Amino acid sequence: MKRIAVLTSGGDAPGMNAAIRAVARTGIDRGWEVLGIKHGYTGLLSGTMALLGARDVGGILQQGGTILGSARCPAFTTQEGREAALRTLHQHDIEALLVIGGNGSQTGAHALAQMGFPVVGVASTIDNDLYGSEITIGVDTALNVALEAIDRLKVTASSHQRAFLIEVMGRECGYLA
Repeated sequence: MKRIAVLTSGGDAPGMNAAIRAVARTGIDRGWEVLGIKHGYTGLLSGTMALLGARDVGGILQQGGTILGSARCPAFTTQEGREAALRTLHQHDIEALLVIGGNGSQTGAHALAQMGFPVVGVASTIDNDLYGSEITIGVDTALNVALEAIDRLKVTASSHQRAFLIEVMGRECGYLA
């Protein structure tokens, strides 16, 4: 293997940049070229990518979000879209793809794998709703941030003799709640 690519897709989650950094530095250590695909599957379809060097991923651990960006991509849900993605991967001599993301992202990764392309999925979602994953990248940080905010709101509610209604993310999974 000589050239791989990594993308982040769907909602961002704490730890995505750490995963990007790990992919890039591990690939570089093995002598591979590592391309970062910008804006998820949308960037894959348009060929928006750049070589990732060690300096490109230095200092990103503390940054929130994802340095590669993310976007929803309805075109990728079609057979034509996935075939176009495969053409882009082959045009750029990419031999394997790493997909960092949640349910929709991993569904796309699985679809590419079913078409015969080597794909590695990295579970990253604050929803913690990926089948086969005990805990996903981002969920622990999201839980702790929510707990800290709730603790602060509890004090304020008590001070004013009020009750607050708090809603947390989590889609159809009640893990954070």
